[in-house]
Amino acid sequence: MLKEVGIINASIKIDHKKVKPNNTGADEIVILFSANKGVAPQELKNVASGGEFSRLMLCIKYLLADKTALPTIIFDEIDTGISGEIARKVGSMMKQMASKHQVVSISHLPQIAAQGDKHYFVYKDNSEEKSISKMKELSQEERILELAQMLSGAQPTASAIVNAKELLNIH
Repeated sequence: MLKEVGIINASIKIDHKKVKPNNTGADEIVILFSANKGVAPQELKNVASGGEFSRLMLCIKYLLADKTALPTIIFDEIDTGISGEIARKVGSMMKQMASKHQVVSISHLPQIAAQGDKHYFVYKDNSEEKSISKMKELSQEERILELAQMLSGAQPTASAIVNAKELLNIH
């Protein structure tokens, strides 16, 4: 699966050893990872970039989703460090997961946001003494505008609007 999300030369090794039972269990598990050809796997926390870690976590959740009774799977900025074709593939994997589970994704990439069945805009309301986070479901037109802004900024260009419609398969 890591090859599908652009980590062509990935290798993973799981180190497992029994330890004296304590408040975290009786096993010690260390994930060893390498994204590069000819480089021996090392502790994940020491070698994985943000994007590599995000994609590895997506693949793990993807594999575990059908093995556990998880009605909802949440991805919080799983798109860190990715873009373009890899973002499209990650979005596609998440959409596949959504056929059997509710998937909630917090994303800043239009390729991922466009894959969802619904699109919500999260914002801070500062009109009172204390800021409050709020969420609004976007209509189709608002969604097109939001994706276009994700592509080109606060004042989206005509081509960004066309591209947003293409991402949503609206012709």
